[in-house]
Amino acid sequence: MPKKKIILIICDGLGDRPIKEFGNKTPLEAARKPNLDKLAKTGLCGTMTVMDECHVPHSDDAHLTLLGYRIPQEYPGRGPIEAAGVGLELEEGDVAFRANVATMDSNGIVIDRRAGRIESTADFVRPLDSTVIDGVKFIVRPGTAYRAILVMRGLGLSDRITSNDPEFAGKPVLEVKPTDSSKQAKFTADVLNSFLENAYAALAGNPLNIGREREGKPVVNCLLVRGAGYYEKLEPFGKRWGLKAACIAGAGLYKGIGRMLGMDVIKVDGATGMPDTNVDNKIKAAIECLKTHDFVFVHIKPTDSLGEDGNWRGKKDFIEKIDRALSPLLELKGVRVAITADHSTPCECRAHSADPVPILVHGGVMKSDFVKEFGEKACRRGGLGHIWGRDMMKTILNL
Repeated sequence: MPKKKIILIICDGLGDRPIKEFGNKTPLEAARKPNLDKLAKTGLCGTMTVMDECHVPHSDDAHLTLLGYRIPQEYPGRGPIEAAGVGLELEEGDVAFRANVATMDSNGIVIDRRAGRIESTADFVRPLDSTVIDGVKFIVRPGTAYRAILVMRGLGLSDRITSNDPEFAGKPVLEVKPTDSSKQAKFTADVLNSFLENAYAALAGNPLNIGREREGKPVVNCLLVRGAGYYEKLEPFGKRWGLKAACIAGAGLYKGIGRMLGMDVIKVDGATGMPDTNVDNKIKAAIECLKTHDFVFVHIKPTDSLGEDGNWRGKKDFIEKIDRALSPLLELKGVRVAITADHSTPCECRAHSADPVPILVHGGVMKSDFVKEFGEKACRRGGLGHIWGRDMMKTILNL
């Protein structure tokens, strides 16, 4: 029996709330989206609570849940996912962190958590790489813009430690502390504190700061780390679901999820994770992948970023950009297409929310329902009814 062919498109933060300027429609409802509406009209629709009604999803735990992994039991931590996203090959026992370069004053008060949204950290973090303290090797890699990845590699490490990140400007950089009484946690906290003290001095002394000061830009003199995770391998997606899978994404986090789950991460020209991302190329690549793969996970980021900016008009416009790229999906035969979100990002909140998200599934042998358009309200009347994120994969496979 041939395997199913599935394309799963997750539009990050797609869900929203009514906006007065749109006549109390959401950006999705207000958008001109003939392709999404046709997929909804000829498929099955519903709503989905991704985590639970009281849990505001983060992008990492939400995606893992949707792909069929149990949270918190199978949650590896944000750090290991981000590390995988930049292509770092982690080893069992590594402790990984996500990081920002930042600016602090002479009293250790954070002035800017992103050092003026610096465009690249490479020349600042490269000198920190391969530092060794008490037998622990520190691996440091640049991420996107002001972000970086930090990995501790050695014996006797633990992720049961706090962050040094106060999370808000105007507060002091914190000391890393153990969160349990184990000697491993204390050792990890002590060694990390030593590394960070050295890092602050090395960053402050980087000659590039002279030019930044001259240009009136915040200097880079601090490294904020968070999201500690102790790396343990997860069961591969292919083994769990019996599907050879590929991942298409622009942002590192989602590439990291794909790599951690054993998916083939496909490089696509113009896939930036930003509003200028080439959605057309992503969809074309997904269709091409079906020649060699059974399941293609496509991630589209800017619907979330625009929601976090409160840019309701930009979010609507980007949804229309997504829609224009989807027309080739209407021509596919024998392919199941699922389109949904990992969470809502209402423009009024400028943050994630636990609001249910719309979902449509097109293709397969199921009959269509009575939904005529893809939107938050319309999908409530859909034949899928309401589902939970943990059941999404089973729902898609069993239709």
